[in-house]
Amino acid sequence: MRLGEPTPKAFVAVGGTPMVRLAVDGLIASGAVHRVVVVVPAELVEAASALLSTTTSLTGGSMPPVPVQVVVGGAERTDSVRAGIAAAPDAAFYLVHDAARALTPPELIARVAAALQAGSQAVVPALPVVDTVKSVDDAGIVIGTPDRAHLRAIQTPQGFDADLLRRAYAAEAGATDDAGLVERLGVDVQTVAGDSLAFKITTPLDLRLAEALRADATSSTVAAFATADESAGQGDRTVLDGQADHATEAAAR
Repeated sequence: MRLGEPTPKAFVAVGGTPMVRLAVDGLIASGAVHRVVVVVPAELVEAASALLSTTTSLTGGSMPPVPVQVVVGGAERTDSVRAGIAAAPDAAFYLVHDAARALTPPELIARVAAALQAGSQAVVPALPVVDTVKSVDDAGIVIGTPDRAHLRAIQTPQGFDADLLRRAYAAEAGATDDAGLVERLGVDVQTVAGDSLAFKITTPLDLRLAEALRADATSSTVAAFATADESAGQGDRTVLDGQADHATEAAAR
């Protein structure tokens, strides 16, 4: 575990609250989802269910409570996403989110959902790449420098038309994220503005940064949650959110 913690990553606390709980709270606070499916290893189903038993609505009563379901994942990340999809067969849209991106602002989640509602079949949040990126060979020798003006760092949640994501998994050919599977079908993937707060908490340094941000910005986070439901869209959206020790690319893990 790169975090150096004995606890599975999504159950590591940030500011006293486990990441998976923070991630689910953010999804619900966006006002853009109608159901949350959390996918975890079999041995953590009971712990996750207890942790999330009081997580149903953060919208101040302005919207119906959001049900949260915990299901067992698989040996690989893709198996876990499939488990999440299977748990919500009637959804019109899926948002696949990484619990390790625990500080993702609700507004970002609402942006992804709004783009789906506006007609995009696949949507990912993206940030410009600020570092120079080099391609290297197996010996570590630089063989190229991509133009970073056309590079983006992709975050989650990644949003999809439900039928499209099901087709992508039926024809799975291997990819590092769900958008990659959709790209292989020849479907355009739309980007929306990402957010620096949606960084993945992977290393001890990431965890220290997340702790500091939580300590410094708790009041502003609560304010954002209070106003997030203004951008809630319509339609049946199911969010898959979860964790596993072996992979953290998508929330349905």
